[in-house]
Amino acid sequence: MSPLSGKLLSRENVDMLYISMETAIALASVLGNVLVILVVALNRALRDTTFCFIVSLALADIAVGALVIPLAVVISLGLRTQFFTCLFLSCLLLIITQSSILSLMAIAIDRYLRVKIPIRYSVIVTERRAWVAVCVCWLLSALTGMVPMLGWHNQDPSANFSTGDIVCRFTTVMSMEYMVYFNFFGWVVAPLSIMIGLYAQIFYIIRRQLNRRAEATCDTSKYYHKELKLAKSLALVVLLFALCWLPLHIMNCINYFCPDCTVPKSAIYVGIFMSHVNSAVNPLVYAFRIDRFRTTLVQIWRRCVLCHPAGPSPCQPCSPPLTKKTPCLRQTLPHRNTKAEGIRL
Repeated sequence: MSPLSGKLLSRENVDMLYISMETAIALASVLGNVLVILVVALNRALRDTTFCFIVSLALADIAVGALVIPLAVVISLGLRTQFFTCLFLSCLLLIITQSSILSLMAIAIDRYLRVKIPIRYSVIVTERRAWVAVCVCWLLSALTGMVPMLGWHNQDPSANFSTGDIVCRFTTVMSMEYMVYFNFFGWVVAPLSIMIGLYAQIFYIIRRQLNRRAEATCDTSKYYHKELKLAKSLALVVLLFALCWLPLHIMNCINYFCPDCTVPKSAIYVGIFMSHVNSAVNPLVYAFRIDRFRTTLVQIWRRCVLCHPAGPSPCQPCSPPLTKKTPCLRQTLPHRNTKAEGIRL
């Protein structure tokens, strides 16, 4: 076998491995996040404002598995297309990424309001307003993601766009100035910084409330313990998003600020792969960290896969902590306070 044939065979093996891994991630993203939406649809206790934004995040992750990953595979094979066709496909990736990070920021704002103003929360943050906020997140994502189509791209303005095909590559059509200054610093770093500040405040408020044991009622203590657990789970989702997406953005910054520096292609492929993996890990976080989500998921598995009758329905959604103090002794009596048991995650 000649050296050239050996290189071609090696390249084919690498391509097949890459396509196989991306296909597995795409299937996991779609199936896992479809289950997220199904769980929220079946469990009334999960139909609150926070899970409206989680459904929005799941829709973005489904789009990654169904659209972004197949496009990435096709582009990796050297697809030749018109310049603006390639640019539009690249903008789709930005739109979906922006919708994910804006949904995460909306979740952080929602949890902050829930612990900051628990009594007025249900009046101020309604399900209708939450869905309006979801629509605003997707609209902003579309507007910011389509900015390159308005002229902020790599093509020479004097070039003829109507003739000639190009090998479609993200870096070929997308301006690194746009990716670094506008997309990364403006729409990734800034929202992540806001979310870090919000979750820091959330943990501070919850810890402060839990430390007031002498003044706290049983209902209040139970409420803030559950808020703390859910806040940790959602903060973990934000952390995983940052860990999966920051490497690719950092490599873009290196290419832009240091043109003489060489980033290995293997590192770029790993960064792209990590960004896709992020869409498949969120359902795992919900399943392992959120009790009501896991309970409904087990019921779906027993009914649809094992053909067993479903277990008891999950608990109903709860209200914020009661204003009146409830003695702890009442929790040991046979007839419990239904409002106290209604407190949710």
